Amino acid sequence: MAHYYTNDDVISDPEEMSFDFQGHTITLICDHGVFSRHKVDYGTRVLLNAVDVKDAKSLLDVGCGYGPIGLSLKVAYPHLSVDMIDVNQRALDLAKQGAALNNCGQVRIYESNCYDEVKDTYDLILSNPPVRAGKKVVSTIIANSFEHLNENGRLVIVLQKKQGAPSAKKLMEATFGNAEVIKRDKGYYILQSKKNTV
Repeated sequence: MAHYYTNDDVISDPEEMSFDFQGHTITLICDHGVFSRHKVDYGTRVLLNAVDVKDAKSLLDVGCGYGPIGLSLKVAYPHLSVDMIDVNQRALDLAKQGAALNNCGQVRIYESNCYDEVKDTYDLILSNPPVRAGKKVVSTIIANSFEHLNENGRLVIVLQKKQGAPSAKKLMEATFGNAEVIKRDKGYYILQSKKNTV
């Protein structure tokens, strides 16, 4: 069986969909073999509406899928420098098509298993982590984000309570020394930690 966090070969039947975000219509291309292919999932919507990006200059979208988080924020906040990573090559190709359709300009979209290929640091790291890939992957996304954040940078993730949001919050507290729930909505938790080493 194919999973969205792998590169299994599955039939391709791409389709276009529109997603409204902060007065902008975002065009996304989705397909078989990627997460939430028929609509932008509810957790992603809650995350996008909860995160504060006004003071951020750079953003990394971890596990970007076909791009709803990174592309939506780039369209709404053109000043943002946006990088997007995933392990699924089809998802990356779809995200690149979406970036072109939305005239996103300079967005870097590339393959990376968690942060293996990430060389830069960011003001914001966002993720709707691939829960089905297992707790180890989710924990790696959280714990290893610290070294890829600028001073005062923030990690913001979405998880359902039943999929481990409380334990993720504990790991964020252990990693950063702080963690807060900035939004709760229908069982989804938006968790945020801030890097402050001074």
